[in-house]
Amino acid sequence: MPAPVHPLMPVPCRVRRVARETHDTFTLVLEVASPPRFRAGQFAMLYVFGVGEVPISFSGDPTEGRPIMHTTREVGTVTSAMRRLRKGAALGIRGPYGKPWPLDEARGLDLVLVAGGIGLAPLRSALYAIVARRGDFGRVVLLYGARSPADVLFAREIERWRNRSEIESLVTVDHASRSWAGDVGVVTSLIPRLAIDPERTLALICGPELMLRFAASALRTAGVGEERIFASLERSMKCAVGLCGRCQIGPSFVCKDGPVFPYDRVRRLLEIREV
Repeated sequence: MPAPVHPLMPVPCRVRRVARETHDTFTLVLEVASPPRFRAGQFAMLYVFGVGEVPISFSGDPTEGRPIMHTTREVGTVTSAMRRLRKGAALGIRGPYGKPWPLDEARGLDLVLVAGGIGLAPLRSALYAIVARRGDFGRVVLLYGARSPADVLFAREIERWRNRSEIESLVTVDHASRSWAGDVGVVTSLIPRLAIDPERTLALICGPELMLRFAASALRTAGVGEERIFASLERSMKCAVGLCGRCQIGPSFVCKDGPVFPYDRVRRLLEIREV
C-alpha cells in the first residue's frame, strides 16, 4: 500500500464481497490497488465514508497476492453500515498496524491456539501462516469455543485442516443443539485434556478478557510460562498510532504496543477491574 499523505488518511478500496459467517458476524473481502503487506495478528482501520471508522484485525491469508479479509461482528453503527455494503461499494483502509503473532519465535515449537467467539478471526490469519509453513512447527492444536453450534466460525476450514492432519482441533459450545456431537462447555475446560510439553510449547490466545485470564491460568497450570503465552487484546481505538490515548492500558497502548502482548506484560493489568 503506498504511504498515505498523512498517517491518519485512509486509502480508498472497493468491496469485492460481504460473506455472512453467522447471524451477526460477516467477512469483508476487499480490493485494494496496492494491497497492504500485513503479518498475522495485525489490524487495519476501516472507514465507512460518512459513518465512521473502526479497528478490525486481518482475518485472511497473509501470503502476498491473497485477498484482504476482515471478519467482524455487527455491534454498532459502523459495523452495521459495513454489513449493508454491496459489491463495488467504496471503503477506506489504513494500516497495517500493531504487533503480530510471534510465529518466527515459534519455529521448532509446539503451538496451542485458544480462541473464544470472534477471537478466532485474528487467529485465522495465524492459522493460514502456520499451514503454509507447517514444517516449521511441531504439534499444532486449535481450541475454539463458541456460544452455540450456529455461532461456530470457519467450520469448513477447521474441518479441512483437521482432515489433512495439519492442525488438531477441538471445538466446544456453551449451549448445544440436538445435532451437536462435539464438546459442551467453556473453551478453557479443553486445556487440561492436552498433553502439553511446557518446555517446547508456545500459546496464542484471543477472545474476551475474562476468557484470556482463565485460558492463561489453565496454561500456566499445565506448566507453560507466562513469557510463552501471547494474548491479543481488544480496546477502543481511534487513531491507531498512539496519539489519542483511547486504547491505553496501564503504560501501554494497544494500537502500537499490541494488540499482541506477552501475557507476563499485561497479566496484572487485566486483573484490575477498572482497567
